[in-house]
Amino acid sequence: MKIPQEVIERVQKLRESIGVYRTAQHERDESPISPEALDSLKHELATLEQKYPSVVRTDSPTQKVAGTVLPELTKVRHTTPQWSLEDAFSEKELNAFDERVRKGLEKKSSVQKVSYALELKIDGLHIVLTYKDGELVTAATRGDGIFGENVTHTARTIRTLPHSLSKKIDLVVEGEVYLTRSGFAILNAERETEGKPLFANPRNAAAGSLRQLDSNISASRPLGIFLYDIDECSEVLPDTQIGQLQYLETLGLPVNPHYALAGSTSEVMTFWNKWQGKVREKEDYQLDGVVLKVNEKVSQQALGYTGKGPRFAIALKFPAEQVTTIVEDISLQIGRTGVLTPVAHLRPVSVAGTTVARATLHNEDFITEKDIRIGDTVILQKAGDIIPEVVQVLPEFRTGREKKWKFPTHTPLCGGDGKVERVAGTAAMRCVVGGSFPERLRKLSHFTSKGALDIEGLGPKTVELLMEHELVSEYDDFFDLTKDELLKLPGFKETSAQNVIAALEQKKSISFDRLLIGLSILHVGEETAFLLAKHYESVPLLQKATEEELMQIQGVGDVVAHSVSEWFKDTENNAMLLRLLHHISVQKIELEARSIFAGQTIVITGTLPTLSREQAEDMVRKAGGSASGSVSKKTAFLVAGENAGSKLTKAKELGITILSEKEFLDRVRS
Repeated sequence: MKIPQEVIERVQKLRESIGVYRTAQHERDESPISPEALDSLKHELATLEQKYPSVVRTDSPTQKVAGTVLPELTKVRHTTPQWSLEDAFSEKELNAFDERVRKGLEKKSSVQKVSYALELKIDGLHIVLTYKDGELVTAATRGDGIFGENVTHTARTIRTLPHSLSKKIDLVVEGEVYLTRSGFAILNAERETEGKPLFANPRNAAAGSLRQLDSNISASRPLGIFLYDIDECSEVLPDTQIGQLQYLETLGLPVNPHYALAGSTSEVMTFWNKWQGKVREKEDYQLDGVVLKVNEKVSQQALGYTGKGPRFAIALKFPAEQVTTIVEDISLQIGRTGVLTPVAHLRPVSVAGTTVARATLHNEDFITEKDIRIGDTVILQKAGDIIPEVVQVLPEFRTGREKKWKFPTHTPLCGGDGKVERVAGTAAMRCVVGGSFPERLRKLSHFTSKGALDIEGLGPKTVELLMEHELVSEYDDFFDLTKDELLKLPGFKETSAQNVIAALEQKKSISFDRLLIGLSILHVGEETAFLLAKHYESVPLLQKATEEELMQIQGVGDVVAHSVSEWFKDTENNAMLLRLLHHISVQKIELEARSIFAGQTIVITGTLPTLSREQAEDMVRKAGGSASGSVSKKTAFLVAGENAGSKLTKAKELGITILSEKEFLDRVRS
């Protein structure tokens, strides 16, 4: 098979860059990119090598164990070679591994049944311990798999590591040293105070702590250890992986208690799904997946090893919140306020459990600052419900064929002659002449959306249908709709038409802040709408407000004040608003008698059991607090639901109080 030249170039770039990143991680405890992004690059290389076997080389990162020995530390030769596990990132790859295991055992042994020992994959530093007559004599890092570093002096400071076993035996055992997540947050806070560079992640912090020459530094840090594999033992061992874990426990060695046995890949996925969810947040150590090993030792021996690692084991990684991909094109998208947003079209990639093919690039300044080009390899981030975003370009992957992108001066997305202008005082670009169909569709869809008036049955596709049949062109048109008009539209039946009319009737009384959100005034989001509605209480009072008066409201800056003032000066906006007010009554927002959250900034994240995010944030504002979309040192507390993602992780790192929905409601009602 002839290999395309671009594939050959890509493989070479991947090998070189992965080598550079691995050296930084394993030799200097640094992370130029996140471990997840590095995993993504390694996975791409492995996929290309699998598709084009002739490009595989013995020095490829997929064929050798990463790591080396620092010259400051003494070399230790391992009595048993130390291996590196193959990674899997999906159920499909897990099933492929299971198929290889079963086929391998059919050829080499008479074993009929296959079961898997499941263990949590701790994100730390691999360590090899040697005990003689039950006493700890050596602790060494994995290094390059043949030679490691002697870190006995620092390993002895790990509080949970026994220096003596319960039996006077000889034992060589492998495990993982980690830094607790709570300890990581404290350590970085101390380093920030002292003006020292912060550790990028707990794994680097653990490695840096263990590889200290001064054991007093290691002793001051909350290191932990879990042990899981026996290389050598002077006693006869159990004949299964689960049995050997239990044996290690009898010796008094720390073993992670959350191991399990699975008889099928579906049982593996059940265990994996459990731990990649909220359950893992309860543990004070970083997890990045589940390790599965063929449980029967005789089967492990039959399957053997490749040049890099065992054929009987694999690491099934959790969905990454950062991955690498390629920008295949950049296009424009028009928003509900007429602002044009550049969007990256990406090579499809799975991130945070979903397949992503598009990401916002925000504005021209964002593209210029990060120097994003068509054809670039980039790091993409998506955490929980956060919109995918390009966070970093990897220029070392450039081939010279990448294309710079400039914001156009004209676009068919705009009305009139399609001319584009920059919004004064901002990085945003918008249409000089507004009112194009895509812009009006977004504006009207936003008006009926959950975040604004929340009109049931009027989603974007239905709104587009109403626009195409010239039934709706402004906000007030929704309230003129009749059941007979809806019944003439494709897809509408008696019940669905009646439901829409009933939903519109329910929204004829609406709170002032919800109305302001729905009007799509530039720069007016939920928080600003609440501040305006609280200060002015009614539409007529806000209409009369001057730009200078608006700027006096705490939380309303000059850009927002100018935008609001200009919107209410527009005669067409006022005429539409007058028509709309014939249909609806606007209610003052209700504030709690006691402002229990006064002066506090609160973040809501994840899926709550009974409240929507909008409802929870509304409660925060009505109790005098401020609802923020990002976690910082100023955050009073975070309310976390299912799939809370990176906001929860950051809150834990900063030591911020975390509440469940019930605890939050208890505070509101207290």
